[in-house]
Amino acid sequence: MYCILVYDVSTKRVAKMLKLCRRYLNWIQNSVFEGEITELKLKELIFKAKQIMDEQQDSLIIFSSRNERWLDKKIIGVERNSLDNFL
Repeated sequence: MYCILVYDVSTKRVAKMLKLCRRYLNWIQNSVFEGEITELKLKELIFKAKQIMDEQQDSLIIFSSRNERWLDKKIIGVERNSLDNFL
């Protein structure tokens, strides 16, 4: 499945959440990630994120779709992290 993940956590937990999310998805902008992920890996990511988060203060939002082709993506301005890979 294709996911877009957005988090808003306290500054003391940002580094841990960033490191965690980078293991599963592609970082595209500050607290925003996207990419293909299996349901099992997504459940694993959510479980680990809950261990970092304070659910009374922080939030994690996940948008998912069966496939990236079902989403339109427009970038206006600077793209923070291009997903192109050059070899």
